[in-house]
Amino acid sequence: MAMEKENSANFTYMGRGFSELTVNDDSLAFSDCNSDKSGEFPASASQSRRLFLSCAADNPDDLIRQLVSDLESCSIDEQKQAAMEIRLLAKNKPENRLKIAKAGAIKPLISLISSSDSQLQEYGVTAILNLSLCDENKGLIVSSGAIKALVRALKTGTSTAKENAACALLRLSQLEENKVSIGRSGAIPLLVCLLETGGFRGKKDSAAALYFLCSIKENKIRAVQAGIMKPLVELMADFGSNMVDKSAFVLSMLVTVPEAKTAVVEEEGIPVLVEIVEVGSQRQKEIAVSILLQICEDNMLHCSMVAREGAIPPLVALSQSGTNRAKQKAEALIELLRQLRSGNAAAKTSDASV
Repeated sequence: MAMEKENSANFTYMGRGFSELTVNDDSLAFSDCNSDKSGEFPASASQSRRLFLSCAADNPDDLIRQLVSDLESCSIDEQKQAAMEIRLLAKNKPENRLKIAKAGAIKPLISLISSSDSQLQEYGVTAILNLSLCDENKGLIVSSGAIKALVRALKTGTSTAKENAACALLRLSQLEENKVSIGRSGAIPLLVCLLETGGFRGKKDSAAALYFLCSIKENKIRAVQAGIMKPLVELMADFGSNMVDKSAFVLSMLVTVPEAKTAVVEEEGIPVLVEIVEVGSQRQKEIAVSILLQICEDNMLHCSMVAREGAIPPLVALSQSGTNRAKQKAEALIELLRQLRSGNAAAKTSDASV
């Protein structure tokens, strides 16, 4: 089935095309959301870790084969140790990621993610995350059943397992063909929950995953139905959250569908966006004005709400001192709001003459 992919980055107003967000924009916003940042081995194991790393340097292929064999051991402790060491090998040396996959590690690691032992599940998730950093592994990871297992970890895992599962789904969602499968797996409501209730790392990793997943229409609608707008608006309103940019990028991806425009208005997102245009960073202002412009397209009620929030003075300032793209969008939105004012004035004149 062909995916319906939407590009929120482009729309037309009054015959003028606007390019929203470049690859560099989103890659900067989400550049810290694609790797294993969980802790290393416990300090008490530092000596055995040094021995392990020494062996890995001397005989990596032999060691990898042994570790893959240990993943299917009857001993949970041996499984944990093998998964932890595979995770470390995949994290520290990119060339090991393909070797580990070719040695047959992916299926047994996915089995570990379904374990009732929370630590074993966490190690399995984190190892799969690190293997997913190799693009050549992504197809095999998905075909081996990883999506369902990662969704289980998002639902039942430790906080670290949830964060790393979100990060792994982010990596897998960077392939277009995986976005529908992930969206239909039940991942999106769980990612929205992590965005709302997780720690900082959970919030940023879930935001990044949702951004990539919501480039297709059906996932945008799923995210809105899962209640994504409330946490997005709250995070954008909190300038101390370090999540303003990421949340705004996700919102910019969503507002191409009517359901999202309605939801952001209902969650009182317009005052938040106007405040960002007034006091945010240059990049935040640019994203916020582009969202406001899309919300106001062909909707005089939304235009009226934006005008009532006192948007015109900061928009005028942005049209004079913002980035080139921000200036264009600010000018277009000002014109929309002026049309509203002119229309209201004409209506009053008409009423008075009757």
